Amino acid sequence: MRVASATSPRGEVTLTRRADVLELRVNGVFVMDTAQTSAERALARAALDRVARPERVLIGGLGLGFTAAEVLTDERVAHLEVVEIEPAVITWLADGTVPHGPDVLADPRLTLTEADVAAHVAALPGASVDVLLLDVDNGPGHLVHQGNAGLYRPPALAGLARVIRPGGAVGIWSAARAPELAGAMAAVFTESDEQALDVRLQDRAEQYWLYSGWVGDHGQVNGSPGTGSAPAG
Repeated sequence: MRVASATSPRGEVTLTRRADVLELRVNGVFVMDTAQTSAERALARAALDRVARPERVLIGGLGLGFTAAEVLTDERVAHLEVVEIEPAVITWLADGTVPHGPDVLADPRLTLTEADVAAHVAALPGASVDVLLLDVDNGPGHLVHQGNAGLYRPPALAGLARVIRPGGAVGIWSAARAPELAGAMAAVFTESDEQALDVRLQDRAEQYWLYSGWVGDHGQVNGSPGTGSAPAG
C-alpha cells in the first residue's frame, strides 16, 4: 500500500507499507525498510566505537532515521547533522508519516540540512567533523542516483577525509561487497577496513558490508598532510 509519494528533480520518492513494514524507494529503487535495520545501526557503531571523542557527527542520508537514532544513543555525541537531499523524506519523518520520526528528530543535538551531501561537505571547513557516515545509496554497486558514483572514488573520499578531525573516521555501508571501494579507502585513509555483517532478509541468510576509514592522530591521510580535493558530484 502506498503511504506517501513526492516528485523532486531527481524523480519519484515513495513510501509504501506491507503488513507492518515501511519501505522507502526512489525511482523504484529500494533504499531501505523498517524490517532490517541492523546494517544502519552497525554503520554508526563501527565508526563511533573506534573514535575516542565523536563530538561532532555528520550523516549523509536520512533514510528512515535509524542511523541517526543509533548515533544519538551515544552520549559523547554533542552535535549530529543529517544532510538529506529529498525534502519529502525530511517531511515524512517530521510529521509522523514515519511513526518513529518525530521522536528521532526531537533530540536537541540533531540538525537537519536539506542539501546534496557532496556539495555540503565541500563547503565545510577542514577538520570540523569527528565522524562522517555516508548512507545515500545501497553501496557503489547499487546506486540510488547514477550521479553518486563519484562519491566512492579516491578524489571524493579525500574530500570526506579533509573535513575529519585527527583521530576521526568515515563510514560507508554497502549492500554487496565492494572491493574497489575497499581499495579506494585504503588509498586515502591511514587505516581502513571492510566488515561483513550477517543479516536475514525474508528468511534468507545474507551479508551487508561496512567500509570504514580513519584519519591519523595528526590529521594525516595517505598521500597528503590531512588535505584532499572536494567531493565529486
